[in-house]
Amino acid sequence: MLTAYKLSTRLHVIIETNEALEAAQEIARSSDRIEALFFGGVDMAADLRCKSTWMALQYARSRIVHAAATAGLDAIDVPYLDLNDRDGMLREAALSAELGFTGKGAIHPKQIPDINACFVPDSASVDHARRVLEAFAKSDGGLLVFEGKLIEKPVIRSFARMLEVHAVANAH
Repeated sequence: MLTAYKLSTRLHVIIETNEALEAAQEIARSSDRIEALFFGGVDMAADLRCKSTWMALQYARSRIVHAAATAGLDAIDVPYLDLNDRDGMLREAALSAELGFTGKGAIHPKQIPDINACFVPDSASVDHARRVLEAFAKSDGGLLVFEGKLIEKPVIRSFARMLEVHAVANAH
């Protein structure tokens, strides 16, 4: 219907049930309108009969990250629900970024600056990525040792993605 009405609507699909988790790969590839998989952790915990804690839901989170990465989509983690626990929210956002999520939902505008700080690369990281990409471009394209570290094509892809995130975040 969206196509029939010539609407360019993009979708963020919530994965919040065990059934959806089992079909996450298929869901992620089901439409070219999908931009992101969003983890519905509270509903998932209820469906799985577990606590809504990081460890209890780590497997579900990992499945969503893998499905999103396979389909080239963003993966957005569940919002942190305790507005008075900034440290807890920062800790969980850092864990989400480490696991491969590209963002975290927010339930209040006051969370947005902290979430952005966890998912948008800082200027030092961006500068380092640019220097590595420039050095790699001048190399033979195989391997590069940069500042004592081995740099291969997967690292180059990560740095290129970092620069894309930085560019989008600073486009306003």
